[in-house]
Amino acid sequence: MSIFEELKWRATLWWRAFCRGEHGIGCDIVSPCCMLFLIAIGVTTILSAQSCHSGTQWKMQIVWTAIGMLAYLVISFTDYRLLLRHAHWIYGFGILALLLVFSPLGMRKFGATRWLNVCGVVIQPSEIAKLGTLVMGAGVLARTKIGNLKESLSSIAYFCLIFLIPVGFIMLQPDLGSSLPFFPIAFALLFVSGVPGKFFTTIFSLLLIVVGLVAWDAYAYHLYLDENHLSPQNAMGQFEQISFLPLKDYQRNRIISFVAPDVVDPKGIGVSWNLRQSLIAVGTGGLHGKGHQKGTQARLGYLPQSVATNDFVFSVFAEEQGFLGGIFVLLLYFILLGNNLRIASMSRDRFGSLLAIGISVMLLVHIGVNIGMTLGLMPITGIPLPFLSYGGSFMMVCCVLQGVVQSIYRFRSKYS
Repeated sequence: MSIFEELKWRATLWWRAFCRGEHGIGCDIVSPCCMLFLIAIGVTTILSAQSCHSGTQWKMQIVWTAIGMLAYLVISFTDYRLLLRHAHWIYGFGILALLLVFSPLGMRKFGATRWLNVCGVVIQPSEIAKLGTLVMGAGVLARTKIGNLKESLSSIAYFCLIFLIPVGFIMLQPDLGSSLPFFPIAFALLFVSGVPGKFFTTIFSLLLIVVGLVAWDAYAYHLYLDENHLSPQNAMGQFEQISFLPLKDYQRNRIISFVAPDVVDPKGIGVSWNLRQSLIAVGTGGLHGKGHQKGTQARLGYLPQSVATNDFVFSVFAEEQGFLGGIFVLLLYFILLGNNLRIASMSRDRFGSLLAIGISVMLLVHIGVNIGMTLGLMPITGIPLPFLSYGGSFMMVCCVLQGVVQSIYRFRSKYS
């Protein structure tokens, strides 16, 4: 055997060991490939959306991506069980970050205080809190043996409290969109942990009551505007003082604009403007799209720059790349989430399985709500699209979460 053949043979053995997880290494190549494709699509779409405005967000997105991928590599080579040992500290750090929003470090934008300004770097603490809450919740259920409902009630109550505390602080900001993923994550973790069906029946009944109260409140808000001859723009904050629900008027406007947009915004110049422009962008993209940097809605300012690069980035991409481009993005997400669930099923450790499932559900909620919002299938909420939307905090958290999944794959044979 020649030297070249021997090197080729050794390289082949090393690569097989690396991919299969032998000798304690192991690497899943599906997730990072999907991530890189999605990140590349996001950067080019942000660049296109700002091409007529000399925006630099695409450059910052590259910077955040580089930092995020570095974090991904570090986390993926670190044993994920370290998260279980330090779950309380990670959770406490997330809660502390949420509390700091109400300190002088908090930054107010668009009528809400949701960000921290640390030495010129803007951070959204709710994204950090999602990670900490997921780790803490998975840790509690991993240590708990779920039996019948009465025996497990204290553990379930403790688990629910872990999720309700950050949700409460996020609602005070207020930020309804960022609080949404907490509930599906909690239900998914409880479901796979074997919690009895009576618990979910009770929660579903309470959910119906809450939905009914919100619907009644929105209808009362509409009547209040009609009786006092007020428009949504002129009545901002007035109905909040007499309603018993902790909702802001702009949130009520979003709910009504989803159900009956002509009631709140008959001229289409207020709360439903972004949605209408998003639908125009997606519709005019057709099958193949208009081409890169040839879209009009974002580049000409019809879809405002404040949302075109984050909440409605999928609309910009769909206009330029069409239906086929949108299907390609959905396919990448499908492969990524399916691979995460595959890794969850391969894990021999309860904590690892719960983490991978929780991460998959969190990403699924973001994907479903964001894309559904841009297509008019969901109410408008400020929830970003993983790996595509502009935002340093969210990009970092997504990379870290996928790094945890890679770590679960890498160390899957270590625990049993």
